[in-house]
Amino acid sequence: MINQTFLNDIATYVNGRVAKVVINGSYEITDFVVKQVTESTMALNYIVPVSDVQLITQIELKDSGGKMLTSSPVNIPVSSDILMLQSIIVKEATT
Repeated sequence: MINQTFLNDIATYVNGRVAKVVINGSYEITDFVVKQVTESTMALNYIVPVSDVQLITQIELKDSGGKMLTSSPVNIPVSSDILMLQSIIVKEATT
């Protein structure tokens, strides 16, 4: 069993690494509505303006040097400004 404090430490580390969200490979978001850790979950909330993006097909989280940390293919039509809610949950794997 992994100690809850250690899971929180890992989530806090991940939170410190994520510097930006990149939508569709080119639209960068660095201002977050929420970017915080609660227990072993990192919450990331950000606005995608319809004036800049009408369809989201790829969401990447990158560090401050531009290195990709995560990549997710999606299909999200944007008909108005949208608040995206993204979570990374750190937990022990069970077999």
